[in-house]
Amino acid sequence: MSEAEDDIAETVSAERLRSIVDRIERLEEERKALADDIKDVKAEAKSAGFDVSVLNELLRQRKAEPAEVEERQTLLDLYRRALGM
Repeated sequence: MSEAEDDIAETVSAERLRSIVDRIERLEEERKALADDIKDVKAEAKSAGFDVSVLNELLRQRKAEPAEVEERQTLLDLYRRALGM
């Protein structure tokens, strides 16, 4: 490659890198804003008398496959019985 071609390649790579970094930074800002929104909703739920830790468990279960939820519940019941609960 000629020196001019090297300069063009470096410029293109630098522009691509800058674009990627800018996009990542924007997405991280959006993620923080979403996390703040979730925190606010959970605070609202708590002030309405809901137990946030139970809500978190409910959210985990809704994300999981039904078989995973059932297996976890079965193990939890087994462990409770083993502890005499």
